[in-house]
Amino acid sequence: MQDNITKILKAISDPTRRELFHALVIAATALPITQVSAQFNITRQGITKHLKTLENAGLITITTSGRERFCKAEAAPLQEVKNWVSFYEKFWDTKLDQLGDFLDQKE
Repeated sequence: MQDNITKILKAISDPTRRELFHALVIAATALPITQVSAQFNITRQGITKHLKTLENAGLITITTSGRERFCKAEAAPLQEVKNWVSFYEKFWDTKLDQLGDFLDQKE
């Protein structure tokens, strides 16, 4: 079973899924899947598979209204990835500061 960060990273690792997600974020509203798929040179089945991966990662929600399915971006899960990356950013900042201090002592 994959953890949330793994699901999110898997979802955004594909350039098409990143473009889909970006288009939905820019739209700032739920869009019909037919409208989303019209923006890409991919089959509707291909778009649906990409959207399912984004949905499994929690990056979009898909709802049904009548015969139409709508998808909407949910950017909040990216905060979890940001927090994870932030730890390593602090780690490397500290290491680089220590290296700088060491090099300053050698002068």
